[in-house]
Amino acid sequence: MTSSTETTAEPIDGAELLDDVAATITRYVILPSTSALTAVVLWVAATHAVPAWNCAPRLVIRAPERRCGKSRLLDTVEGMSHRPLMTVNASPSAVYRSIGVAPSDPPTLLIDEADTIFGPKAGDNEDLRGLLNAGHQRGRPALRYDAGSRSVEKIPTFAMAALAGIGAMPDTIEDRAAVIRMRRRAPGEQVAPYRVGRDGPELDALRQRLNQWLSPHIEMLRNATPDMPLEDRAADTWEPMIAVADLAGGQWPRAARKAAVALTSDRDAGDETSIPTRLLADCRTVFQDADALPTQDLLTRLKALSESPWATIGKDGLSGMKLGNLLRDFEIRSDTIRFQTGQAKGYYRSDFADAWNRYCPEPKPAGGEAVPAVPAVTSQVSPEEASTTGTAQAVPTNQASSTLTCEDEAGTAGTPWVPRAVPDLIDNTHPNRETA
Repeated sequence: MTSSTETTAEPIDGAELLDDVAATITRYVILPSTSALTAVVLWVAATHAVPAWNCAPRLVIRAPERRCGKSRLLDTVEGMSHRPLMTVNASPSAVYRSIGVAPSDPPTLLIDEADTIFGPKAGDNEDLRGLLNAGHQRGRPALRYDAGSRSVEKIPTFAMAALAGIGAMPDTIEDRAAVIRMRRRAPGEQVAPYRVGRDGPELDALRQRLNQWLSPHIEMLRNATPDMPLEDRAADTWEPMIAVADLAGGQWPRAARKAAVALTSDRDAGDETSIPTRLLADCRTVFQDADALPTQDLLTRLKALSESPWATIGKDGLSGMKLGNLLRDFEIRSDTIRFQTGQAKGYYRSDFADAWNRYCPEPKPAGGEAVPAVPAVTSQVSPEEASTTGTAQAVPTNQASSTLTCEDEAGTAGTPWVPRAVPDLIDNTHPNRETA
């Protein structure tokens, strides 16, 4: 029986709490899209349930120039994340030890000015890059030999991490991240100034509420099997954020899946393709309808492609030997082929088919549902009954909410989104704004 001096904590509405987090962020920062806002909110929330995750998604906040709000966004993330550990520079050993102090409850790593660590003038920093890559997945410790004890020491690496800087981060890090592409504010776009002493306590209160909401659900989140609109590493990265959205309910499950697809597509579209994969794609372009091409004809066509690197590789452009070496890793080899002009070394189109399909598939035609499915039953409640991962049937109309930031729009159970900050974030007519 509860005594009169004891109080029962009121249950926290997850959807309302995430709405509050989103409204707080938009008070101080203008994000490039509603999907970016969704990702940041869910990433911050996911830091409070690290024991539940098998993968710790990275948050990459990048911008093309200074004064785009990346550091301010990282400030708000710091104010609401679980056990934030901010640094503008860090040695791998310092990061290892910071995580190793409490590996069951690691800090949230926040690295500002990351371009000074990984930029073109910063050197390789392979140890730190390796740590951040390994720490994306649970159970990937670093091994060090301790000469004093003559034993091998296992150093934990698993922790959530956010990086902010100018330009792209290493591709191995961005491949494990939700990537937020910040931009400079346009004339007329206004935000409130952020002061740690004045505004920090409000963010700290949200941090505590997030922890109070998620801590009792760790086991439920650990066993969750949310329906994912992505596959492979992208699915691993987004699963914690989508699991949090499903737990919150309201418009968040749908918004989370929309953000996962949109930001992953944006990231992939901006990737600089490797030279071998670029060569595969260009070979498909120049083959056209030919069943086979002589090596010299293939080289001539490749070098003639505008904006391609093949005319500038080597003294006289791409050579037959270099072409063969690049294609050999894809199990594609030249052969002696009889053409109308006589026999010559060349390549069969059919030999490229498998590599084209695996490494540079042609884009799917436009059309179909733009937003992936939201499970009718929250999968955290009954993992055994979850749908097959990766399904993408249409979202029922009584379950859908067309956007995260449209005021007065009906949503699912929970509090509708009511933005409390910058009106421009809900202006879907802006040419650079995401539309529902």
